[in-house]
Amino acid sequence: MSDFTSRMGVIGELFQFLWARKLWWLIPMVVVLVIFAALMIFASASGAAPFIYTLF
Repeated sequence: MSDFTSRMGVIGELFQFLWARKLWWLIPMVVVLVIFAALMIFASASGAAPFIYTLF
């Protein structure tokens, strides 16, 4: 498991921390936040921003 988390970096360490502390119920919320952050980064760095902003 440590090899996997070393490749995943901070996100892997966060998931390992949540799993070790039995906070596994927080994992879906963290995943949604990471996806939302990736969507915002993609929207600001590409020409798809007008199409993504209409979703919100």
